[in-house]
Amino acid sequence: MTRINTPKEVLALAGSSAADKLQNTAGKTLILAFLAGAYIAIGGLFSLMAGFGFPGAAEAPGFQRLLSGAVFPLGLILVVFTGAELFTGNNAVLMPGALARRYGWGKVARNWTLVWMGNFAGALFFTYFMVVLPGVLSSEMWREAACNIAQAKVSLPWSTVFLRGVGANWLVCLAVWLGMSANDVPGRMLGLFFPIMCFVVIGYEHCIANMFFIPLGMLLGAPVSAAELFAGNLVPATLGNIVGGGLFVGGLYWYLNRK
Repeated sequence: MTRINTPKEVLALAGSSAADKLQNTAGKTLILAFLAGAYIAIGGLFSLMAGFGFPGAAEAPGFQRLLSGAVFPLGLILVVFTGAELFTGNNAVLMPGALARRYGWGKVARNWTLVWMGNFAGALFFTYFMVVLPGVLSSEMWREAACNIAQAKVSLPWSTVFLRGVGANWLVCLAVWLGMSANDVPGRMLGLFFPIMCFVVIGYEHCIANMFFIPLGMLLGAPVSAAELFAGNLVPATLGNIVGGGLFVGGLYWYLNRK
């Protein structure tokens, strides 16, 4: 029977991962972040097409969300197994080392900024060149769903997006933590799967996923402005994600398991 890593061992693994991330050059960090943004967009596209790919999806919201949630974890699985750089995962992974003063907050801010920008570039690249230009969502059913998702996300109150951002990255970073607790491929994939499925079904706000969903709707005709994209969703979702992953996972598990 495969042994799982203890919480203290997971904390040590997170510290080792953080050290590796901070040693990367800016160029390498941006490339790895670009890939992660594309991978999350792949999961988002898979989720949209599976969840809204049948008539009456809007009349069966529980089933629709279950289908969407069941396939979206592919994005994080690709990120983790390929070593890509995801902003929301780094919110937790880099926190313990900074709290333990093994490196400064400036390095954390630099990594988060580069990775956020790289994730956005990767998500936009996949959205435009791999979804919009090839007409992947040419069916009116999918196009309408994409536009409705974008409008709904920018129509939420700022505080609602922030709190949903906290919930999203609490679960995403728990998925990362569970993934590090396993020592084999099936165990790691299972650890990543359920928390991600959960946040999608609940309807929480993940800033990197929204870098795909909202621009996709905009490119397909949703009446959403760039100001609404950033001020109405990405800013509060990003801040909420930092709190959810950095405080409730990276921060608390460092506090509970530090030597």
